[in-house]
Amino acid sequence: MIIGHGGNKQELARKLGCRASDIIDMSSNLNPLGPPDFVEQAIKESLWTVRSLPEPDALSMRKGFADYINMDVNRVIAGNGTTFFIYTLPLALGSKNVLICGPTYSDYKDSCLMHNIGFQHCHSRVPDRFVPDIDTISKMAKDADTVFFCNPNNPTGTLVSKEDILFLLKTHQETIFVIDESYLPFSARAEAVSLVSETGYDNLVVLSSMSKIFRIPGLRTGFLTAPADLAQKMMAHYQPWSVNAIAQEVVTHIFNYPERIEPFYRQTRAFIETEKAHFLDRLKSVDGLDLFESHAYFILARLTGEIRSKAFCDRVGKNRLLIRDCSNFIGLSDEYVRFSLKEREINDRLAVQIEKAVCDD
Repeated sequence: MIIGHGGNKQELARKLGCRASDIIDMSSNLNPLGPPDFVEQAIKESLWTVRSLPEPDALSMRKGFADYINMDVNRVIAGNGTTFFIYTLPLALGSKNVLICGPTYSDYKDSCLMHNIGFQHCHSRVPDRFVPDIDTISKMAKDADTVFFCNPNNPTGTLVSKEDILFLLKTHQETIFVIDESYLPFSARAEAVSLVSETGYDNLVVLSSMSKIFRIPGLRTGFLTAPADLAQKMMAHYQPWSVNAIAQEVVTHIFNYPERIEPFYRQTRAFIETEKAHFLDRLKSVDGLDLFESHAYFILARLTGEIRSKAFCDRVGKNRLLIRDCSNFIGLSDEYVRFSLKEREINDRLAVQIEKAVCDD
């Protein structure tokens, strides 16, 4: 298991002899505009809920999400973040041969290791700019009973079309496809790609995160949507009160005001597209750095010169900027790093330090 999905602010602060609060974390994938004011206020007003047990099955929270996506509430499960589902699904589904579409983060693999379940990876390639080859995935899916697919993918930022995913669902109807849409709200193509409200596929499980788009990772909130029979299998491994009282209150509040959600999504997407274009333009001519197109708000980069990821992160880190060393992603190497964008001033500051780190090599 990788402890944490970004860098370690405390460790870098100790090295620099400063406070952790002085470190700008550009390694963790959280919305630079969140949490919005209405969510922040809901958190402050929800402290009273800890005096009582929450709903054991988070029904109010589930119903809010189900109404928002126009789905039967019995097809929706609320969890302690999407990580809860990732680590439980292979066991609940009785998986024996899992296919993981990568390079991607380690939770899918680690969930298989936890339950002694066999798995293999289908890695996209640098010459294809890490865009997954659907034909290759389809060939390998013939031997799998479960497929994990992150869309957009972390850390590559690639996005696969709904048509390609539906092709896989139709072609391999005996295989369960777990589509992780945790980062999809950040994509300008979200409405055209999302499968979260699809109801006509018996082999489709979709994961949705509240943590990243609303920047509330500490509340640990996420949803699983699936056909009723698959949802029942998951519920057989569900513990009562899996979602804490504050999280239930806050997320229920969010869906009580659906008219606020889409404007916040649109604002986030517009901000990200503007900042991403500016950032990429700043660095496009830097020798020794290959930046990959991303449909999320993080950007994967390949170091094409002599410097490797650890030394690169150390150089940038000296300026109290924490970025992600991607050498521990299976399918990548110490040639890769990832940046999660923030406000313009901070992004420009990072761009300057990236160029220095490469050119000083």
